[in-house]
Amino acid sequence: MDQDRSYLLFCPPHLPLRLTGQAPAAIGRHSSCELVLRKDDVSRRHAEVFHEGGEFRLRDLGSTNGSFLNGVRIEGSPVLKAGDKIEIGSSIIVFCQVDGDVGAIDDTPSAAKTMIAERMPEASGEAFQGDLSEIPPDALLQLLEMGRKSGLLELHSGSGKGRIWMEQGYPVHAETEKALGFDAAMVIVMSREGRFRFEPQVGSTDRTITASVTELLLEASRLLDEAEHAGS
Repeated sequence: MDQDRSYLLFCPPHLPLRLTGQAPAAIGRHSSCELVLRKDDVSRRHAEVFHEGGEFRLRDLGSTNGSFLNGVRIEGSPVLKAGDKIEIGSSIIVFCQVDGDVGAIDDTPSAAKTMIAERMPEASGEAFQGDLSEIPPDALLQLLEMGRKSGLLELHSGSGKGRIWMEQGYPVHAETEKALGFDAAMVIVMSREGRFRFEPQVGSTDRTITASVTELLLEASRLLDEAEHAGS
């Protein structure tokens, strides 16, 4: 495991789970799991992510519905790569790696096993950038929220450019080539291809969003569910 990187599991609107590599991180419906998914299509202890031979791997724990990696049902313990999508029931979990130490906050008994990002990489004030296939927008926004960051998150994808301004971890304004405010934020959250760049301390005088990051992610999840049901 690279000591200069942090490894996390993202399953919005759940809080990010930091992987330490010291012990397996169980995923399932039971409260003893490190990542708890309270859904009927998830087994009590469904799967786990563990560290072996310098790599993180995924293992199914004899679940009823099986575990999937990038759309393929797993057999054995496949290695996880940045941007991989783990499917547990109807939940999608993204495995991410971030340069630098994201730290941890854990001051509530109910979150005893949940590691929360408290600062973005490059905390010195330098820009942070990367590929959306490795760190999707919902994961980025959760990191910015947990770290109470202020600045501009800019995305470049096939559908154009999107910008969302943050103040102390709260989204305050967003714009794309065709939308402003909440609608623009929805387009940004649901982007999955392209590049991103976060510029710290770049502010905006416009105020078009009153929702929190969690509210944005919940609405995006609802819209995606509706789109899937409409297409089925």
